[in-house]
Amino acid sequence: MELQTFSFKSDQSFMTQRRMQKRTNRKRRLSMLLPGLLALIPFQQALGQADPAAVKKIPLSFFAGGSGIYTGLLGSKNLSITAGADLRLRDVFGLAPSVEIRGSYPIVRGNVVSEKNILAGLRVDRSFGRFTPYGNILFGLGQLSYDPLRPNPAGTFAYAYSSSNVISPGAGVDFEMTPTWGIKVDGQFQRYSVPVTDSHHIYAKSVTVGIVYHLFSGSGPR
Repeated sequence: MELQTFSFKSDQSFMTQRRMQKRTNRKRRLSMLLPGLLALIPFQQALGQADPAAVKKIPLSFFAGGSGIYTGLLGSKNLSITAGADLRLRDVFGLAPSVEIRGSYPIVRGNVVSEKNILAGLRVDRSFGRFTPYGNILFGLGQLSYDPLRPNPAGTFAYAYSSSNVISPGAGVDFEMTPTWGIKVDGQFQRYSVPVTDSHHIYAKSVTVGIVYHLFSGSGPR
């Protein structure tokens, strides 16, 4: 009986020591985890503060439409497709500047010359309710294809096509139908350098009617 009592007491003491050891280990683990949890609090706060900024993205708009073009050479005309994009920047003095890129490609070429180009430059606009009038100045490259072949003024050489730098100031207005979709009416005055006129330049006029799609409607910097 004494041996059994001693054994029981020894087992009870051993179990007590194990429970105390488990409690000590849990306290140690908690003490190790607590600094990490505390460190996560400012990180989570910073992440929460960063979320609105992540949602507030720079507005990017795309547009496409049909263009009627007076080529500036012998009264010829083209019907073209024009498409492009505007990347809006931060507003300055109530005006909204954008980086614009666009291109035009003739689908009805006429019977004298057809003009295609790729342009980029600066657009500045200001909104009045649903209407956003703007002005832009664009620069780029163009190619003119002549049909039939077009001689130079001296008559010494005939051109099937020529390439040119293009300067294109213009203006237009976007009308907002919804926060995402709109209608565009746009006019451009374009100067091409050509080898087939006495002045070595022609001045084209382009009028475009199309649609606008705002990828991040109204969420950009102000």
